[in-house]
Amino acid sequence: MKKTITLLLLIGSILSCTKESTPLSVTSPNGSNSINFHLSEDGSPYYFVNHNNKIVIDSSSMGFDFKDQNALKSNLNIINSTAKTVNETWEMPWGEQKEVVNHYNELVVELEEAVAPNRKLNIYFRAYNDGIGFRYEFMQQHGIDSIIILDENTEFQLTEDYTSWWIPGDWDIYEHLYNTTKISEIDAISKRNNADLKQTYIPENAVNTPVTMRGEDGLHLSFHEANLTDYAGMTLKVDNESLLLTSELVGSGRSGYKVKRELPFKTPWRTVQIADKASELIESKLIVNLNEPNKLGDVSWFEPKKYVGIWWEMHLGKSTWDYAGSQDMGTFTEDVKPTGKHGATTENTKRYIDFASENNIKGVLVEGWNTGWEHWVGFEDREGVFDFITPYPDYDLEGLNKYAKEKGVEIIMHHETSAAPRTYEQQLDTAYQLMNKLGIHSVKTGYVGKIIPKGEYHHGQWMVNHYRKVLETAAKYNVAINAHEPIKATGLRRTYPNAISREGLRGQEFNAWSADGGNPAEHLPIVAFTRMLAGPIDFTPGVFDIELPTKENNRVSTTIAQQLALYVVIYSPVQMASDLPENYENQPALQFIRDVGVDWDQTKVLNGEVGDYVTIARKERKTGNWFIGGITDENAREITIGFDFLDDGTDYEAIIYKDAEDAHYKNNPTAIAIENINIDKGSTLTVPMAEGGGFAISLIKKNN
Repeated sequence: MKKTITLLLLIGSILSCTKESTPLSVTSPNGSNSINFHLSEDGSPYYFVNHNNKIVIDSSSMGFDFKDQNALKSNLNIINSTAKTVNETWEMPWGEQKEVVNHYNELVVELEEAVAPNRKLNIYFRAYNDGIGFRYEFMQQHGIDSIIILDENTEFQLTEDYTSWWIPGDWDIYEHLYNTTKISEIDAISKRNNADLKQTYIPENAVNTPVTMRGEDGLHLSFHEANLTDYAGMTLKVDNESLLLTSELVGSGRSGYKVKRELPFKTPWRTVQIADKASELIESKLIVNLNEPNKLGDVSWFEPKKYVGIWWEMHLGKSTWDYAGSQDMGTFTEDVKPTGKHGATTENTKRYIDFASENNIKGVLVEGWNTGWEHWVGFEDREGVFDFITPYPDYDLEGLNKYAKEKGVEIIMHHETSAAPRTYEQQLDTAYQLMNKLGIHSVKTGYVGKIIPKGEYHHGQWMVNHYRKVLETAAKYNVAINAHEPIKATGLRRTYPNAISREGLRGQEFNAWSADGGNPAEHLPIVAFTRMLAGPIDFTPGVFDIELPTKENNRVSTTIAQQLALYVVIYSPVQMASDLPENYENQPALQFIRDVGVDWDQTKVLNGEVGDYVTIARKERKTGNWFIGGITDENAREITIGFDFLDDGTDYEAIIYKDAEDAHYKNNPTAIAIENINIDKGSTLTVPMAEGGGFAISLIKKNN
């Protein structure tokens, strides 16, 4: 292999840049995926991708536009290339599975301009059995220490008009409903005006990643990026006629460019997950494998957990974040008189701690505990609003922390920045020192609103670097980050395992207050094959009061059985029982939430189709018990499960939580049936799912 490549390079290196070069290629270990690279007659770089000898990405160009430099897209020569194979197994400190195989073949192509200033560019190609990735490396330039990128022009030339599941290429949020259209029918611009999402900016007909698509023959592709470091997030611009996707980096209205970097540096990986069936996309570990190994070492100070919290009651209108309880956006002073609607009180927090302690739930999130909520949204000047160490007068932070620990529960801190990251950065060390002192090891961060300073966006380079600074600072104090309104997940949890979860999608809260009535039944069967491919999701499942009586025009479009299934289907190492404690009273289905794991030894995707249904089985690390979740869209289905994945010679007590015969997500969502049976390896079981329904199964090892 290496000798062949070396020969090709010798041939390529003596060819003039006006003559097309002999292509170089790299193939995945099992031979299913290959990347071919060549230069055109004018020295322009192109690549294409094969899957099982079929072209899935046709000849696609690569190039960059710069400020104060000529574009880098032609007049290139191949001056060298190298190839290598890596086959290693690494261990997730927490995750969907304990061991991850990282097996790939790599080709590195070294390019140099044939004309002055003779700039050098390396391209790294990696071929995996579950997809491909490539990235660029900018080398040192004589007399230049940094470059400013105006545009990255990486193309992905599709070979058919795929059915695609997409959200618009928003520079601020990912909280959109997914659209299901052909590539030729994508119209992201028309989605920019959403009453619930006023901070959006969508300058092109582009889509956010991951974007997943299915071909006529059942082939699935999902486009994303890995290791987003000191660079702008990538959206994909869509040419409806030519079926061409082109990288469109998130920019900055303040600086006027996309990326500024000191030389030398490497870009994020551009990734394509490739699967013959949808279920293989979820099992892929391409994104995390394209990140660097763990830099933090031992992170046993963080333990995956279920949690409850003072959160959902605000969305239901029962209580408020601010101390006065009016949410009138006034200014907090010590003489403010509370109305009794403030949620984060000492008394109310104790109620949640007690509930958690009684139900095998190890965390309690408290929102609205710190000063600043009177003036946090709707104002242009939000700098200096929040204080991340000072509680309201009715919240005893240290007393509650002690009370929680006595009950075997850990407080989860909450830091809402109101999208004023400079204010947050000024307090990072102080806030995390406080957490470290109290033995609080995780925090939910938030970035609601337009970014301050004006002109920056949530997904631009400036904010990408802010999110990284938060992660690295938190690690110094043994703090894990669950980011809301985040930058996209790109597998950095491998490198920084304190990046435990994030939002980055249209979550459960939209069911409580969105103008369109909430998330449709197809939403989560799409999310499992799109957003979840990027990494863990803090979706906050577990709503039992489905019809939301305090919200006349809103409801949750699932059954209770599906809410249970989400603890297995939608992966996160922190899983919320999001409903109010009183709504779980006298509910037998709560037992599944008590039992279900959050940290897994193995994951098996048993079946699924994007936007329709999915069934996932996961084996808990500490106990060896298995849990299964299945969800469907607005269509009723029957799913047959084969239990060949279970351990040999082990009997399990199966507790099955399924939709009752008359269940329906619209008119009878709380109808649930629970039964116990014995299961062992080789057993089969057929489970019905109602419209908008699902099922959850606990497989508890019996004493042998």
